Amino acid sequence: MVVWSGVRKFSAVALGTGAGLSAYLYQHIRSEERQVHSSWTNSDKPINPFAIWDSNWDYRNPRHLVKPTKNDSPQEENRYNSDLEKSTTRSVRHIILVRHGEYIDAGETDDTHCLTQKGCIQAKYAGERLREMGVKWDKIIVSTMTRAQETAEIILKEIDFEPKKVVNCPYIREGAPIPPQPPVGHWRPQESQFFRDGARIEAAFRRYFHRAFPNDKKDTYTLIVGHGNVIRYFVCRALQFPPEAWLRINVNHASITWLTIQPSGNVTIKCLGDSGFMPAQYLTNRIPSEAKNVV
Repeated sequence: MVVWSGVRKFSAVALGTGAGLSAYLYQHIRSEERQVHSSWTNSDKPINPFAIWDSNWDYRNPRHLVKPTKNDSPQEENRYNSDLEKSTTRSVRHIILVRHGEYIDAGETDDTHCLTQKGCIQAKYAGERLREMGVKWDKIIVSTMTRAQETAEIILKEIDFEPKKVVNCPYIREGAPIPPQPPVGHWRPQESQFFRDGARIEAAFRRYFHRAFPNDKKDTYTLIVGHGNVIRYFVCRALQFPPEAWLRINVNHASITWLTIQPSGNVTIKCLGDSGFMPAQYLTNRIPSEAKNVV
């Protein structure tokens, strides 16, 4: 009996140890599976090769602007370093985009597409908000379309900037920048319109979106008053998102979008379609139904 009792005790200890060891090993093996990750993927490498940031997107990376060294001589090295220093910017470039206010889609020409009363109030709120930002504007660029011109006129009454220095730009007129993905049934411009407008809007992006100039001694602020399609396309291009995604974004009338371009070429967005400075009753993003196709 004594022997049998000892066997039972040994068996109980062995079974308990084995069960505990098995449970430990099971949890240890599954620990990686149960680990919480901060993303849907645990890889530190982009799955999509197009997600890799192109630091020379504006073709103003200093190393791409300087003539390479011809040889390893000290003179060539000094020349290269000197040219690199002259081509390197240290200032930040801020681009603030404002969509025009609500307007009336009346008549066959742009001259009759004027702001509604609500649109004028929206523009005033936007101007007040821009003044509160305390920014000293280096340049203001305005689309030549009537609704943008009227929006800019109201904004200029609220901020400190000489109207004579405003640049009126036909490149940022409203248009169809690129066929959107996914397509939408209610808006299908002709291919010829995408061909015409797309080249113009892309040219505007290349004209206004780039890192600061090497001779800029301070950060610069550029205000662009334009249109919803153009602003959304600019945002996608600046952030290196697929430009075909522009129609997935919505921006309200007289809303503010702020993009910042660092000396390195990195681009960040501070706000997208911000309209929280307006009372809720003035928030709109479409042409009012009663104002469409009015003669």
